[in-house]
Amino acid sequence: MHGQGTYATTPGPLPARQERTARSGGTGGEGGMGGTVRPDRQAAVHDLRGGGAGAELRYPARDLIIASGLPGSGKSTLINRVVPGIDPSGAAVVRVDSQRTREAWERRMPRWLPYAVYRPLVRCAHYAGLRRALGSGASVVVHDCGSQPWVRRWLARDARRTGRGLHLVLLDVDPAIALEGQAARGRGVSGFAFGRHQRAMGRLVARVEGGRPPEGCASAVLLDRATASTLRGISFE
Repeated sequence: MHGQGTYATTPGPLPARQERTARSGGTGGEGGMGGTVRPDRQAAVHDLRGGGAGAELRYPARDLIIASGLPGSGKSTLINRVVPGIDPSGAAVVRVDSQRTREAWERRMPRWLPYAVYRPLVRCAHYAGLRRALGSGASVVVHDCGSQPWVRRWLARDARRTGRGLHLVLLDVDPAIALEGQAARGRGVSGFAFGRHQRAMGRLVARVEGGRPPEGCASAVLLDRATASTLRGISFE
């Protein structure tokens, strides 16, 4: 884990997905097995589900990346594993992870106190950390569940204002697997909240599958659990 530069804050390939990959530009000339994908220079949508094992995603320095997916889909694990604390030039890469923010608050609170009581404080701390990260001018990777479009709108406005690109990395994970991920980490969300996340993610995945990144995003990359587990890195250059 790279503490420096971090603000504490469907299974199996389907034939239809392979068709969408080719139609939306797939991985481009550099994005084959174990290759490099530069979403800002190639097609707006890159569907790496069911392929692209060992790929690396590279973005322009100072750009913003949103890592979205269902709770328990592996966003925090992915960010901590593949996003370095600095880029090749030595500039900082800031990771804003709501899970780390929650864990930091949990360590400070009495064990008997339910998380629901101080959840609003955790969210405020997370978004305060995100605001600081945006103001730093560094490359930023944000952990976001994707169910609240206002966060993407906020990041899109900041990207336009500062002349940076905004990109989406979307983990398309089967809900049953995401629930297993929640159980494995010993925490989860309510059934009502998970249903809300699931509906929002369904709409977001469908939009990206149709070749349209969310409004304000210059590119979108679709990953499944297998591809995410073999991704070599998310870097800036």
